[in-house]
This record gives sequence, C-alpha cells and structure tokens, in this order.
Amino acid sequence: MQSEEIVIEQQRQTALGHVEGCPRHVAIIMDGNGRWATQRGRPRLFGHHAGARRVREIVETCPEIGVEYLTIFAFSTENWKRTQVEVAGLMSLFRRYISKETRALNSFGVRVRFIGDRMRLDDKLIRLMSQLENATAGNTRVHLTIALNYGGRDEVARATTRLAQDVADGRLKPEDVDEETLPRYLDTFVLPDPDLVIRTSGEARISNFLLWQSAYAEYEFIDTLWPDFTSAEFEALCADYGGRDRRFGGIK
Repeated sequence: MQSEEIVIEQQRQTALGHVEGCPRHVAIIMDGNGRWATQRGRPRLFGHHAGARRVREIVETCPEIGVEYLTIFAFSTENWKRTQVEVAGLMSLFRRYISKETRALNSFGVRVRFIGDRMRLDDKLIRLMSQLENATAGNTRVHLTIALNYGGRDEVARATTRLAQDVADGRLKPEDVDEETLPRYLDTFVLPDPDLVIRTSGEARISNFLLWQSAYAEYEFIDTLWPDFTSAEFEALCADYGGRDRRFGGIK
C-alpha cells in the first residue's frame, strides 16, 4: 500500500508521456461502486453508473503512458448472487454502455474483446458484445478486454473441457500436454499475461480473477473506490511498477 507522499511524488515526476518501465498489460478489479454510492446516500446502481463513466478516462490514459492492454473485471460469475434488481440494473447498464460507447471507442482506436461465459447472458447483450468486437477488430491503439460473467475457475474448467475433448477426438496427445497447452484454450489465449493487477476499494483479494494468467503479475491493492480512481493515480501505480525488480523466481 503506497503512502500519500509517495503517490504525490510519483504524480509530480510522471508527466504525460510514456512511463519508464510501464507495464504492457494492466488488469483492474473495479471494486467499490456500491460503497461509493452508499456513502452518498444513493442506490448501489448509482455507483455502478459512476464507475462506468470512469472507464473511459482510464482507457484514454493507456496510450499516453505506454499501456497496450487493459483488462477490466466488470461482472463475475459470483455476481449473480446479488439482488435481482441490482443484477437487472447491471445488465441494462452493460447494454447501454456498449451502445453509447461504441463510436467513441472505435474513433479512439480501441480494440474491444469480451471474456467470460456468454451462455447465461441475454441475447441482446450478446449481440451488442459481438457487434462491438467486430466494429473495433481493426484497432490497435489500446486493447481493452472486458471480463463479463467471468470467473477464473470457470474459465479453467471450460478450457479443460475443450482440451479433454481434443484429446478424446485424437487431435491432441496426452503426452503432449504441458503448462503451455492450457493457455491456448483460455478465454485470453490471444492476450499477453497481465504484468500488473490493481484492485480498488481497499480489499486485498483477487476474487477469482485471471487466476492462471496472473501467476507472475505484480499486485496493487489501493483504498480508492473505483469511481474516484483517477488517471493520475493510475499513472502513478504504473510508474511504481516500472521501478520494481521482477525476478520470476530467479536470482539476480
């Protein structure tokens, strides 16, 4: 956890422009929307709408500081346990966000991908997700991946099922399966592993997010609630990452 003094100093030192040693891929667990709204005497969905507006600022900051890939955790497989009103409101928010942001994301050069199990989502939302992916398929400025109805264990289970089917069908030999095999079946198979994972709101949990992919990622757990998370704080965290000595289990 960074002190306020360190954050202020990094914000001072880090002008807009590529951050030295900036992580190529940042993943964010966007937590704290509900608490942010409750603190203001508003319903939880008010916080989710505020959080959705924050996404654009962080996406637009990525190319300025050198982040090529951004993955955000929008809705987990466990979030279905929330009240029916909140879940319905979130699904409506996702549909509205995609419809409203498609043009802006495309014009900014963002390529959007979705990961997670789409089977439980409604047909209209699935159609909008596919349309957004297709509309931005040629963009390369920022690669934005949105985890929607996503869970790390669920992803590994689905990947293992597909891998097992390929073995059963003779397309893959059991003796050829190693630690490089499973990633080819994951939702993120076209993406590099995250270098930095940020969780807002003060909770120090990874919440079933990118379990396989984050084996060697650096983590930052910060107290800021997601709707209050600014581009300056994002930039400071990326600058801090650039100063770390990553050994990947080795000795230097």
